[in-house]
Amino acid sequence: MKTYRLNLNSIERVKGFVSAIGNMEGYFDLVSGRYVVDAKSIMGIFSMDLAKEVELRILETNEKISEIEKTIEPYLIR
Repeated sequence: MKTYRLNLNSIERVKGFVSAIGNMEGYFDLVSGRYVVDAKSIMGIFSMDLAKEVELRILETNEKISEIEKTIEPYLIR
C-alpha cells in the first residue's frame, strides 16, 4: 500500500481528481479521520470534510506508480 497527502478543497479540484483517477485501474481509497471512501466516487468525496487534507491510499493497481504520481501531482501536499 502506498499513501499520499492530498488537497481537494474545491469543487474544481475534486472534479479534476476524480476524472484523472477514474481512468486508472485498481483500488484507491481516500481517508479523512475515521472515514474511508472510494477515491473514484465523487459523491463519496463530497461527503468528507474537504477543508482538511485527505490521504490517498493505493491498495492495488496494475498501473505504474510513476504514472499515478504524475496524474495526482496537482493535488499533492508537499
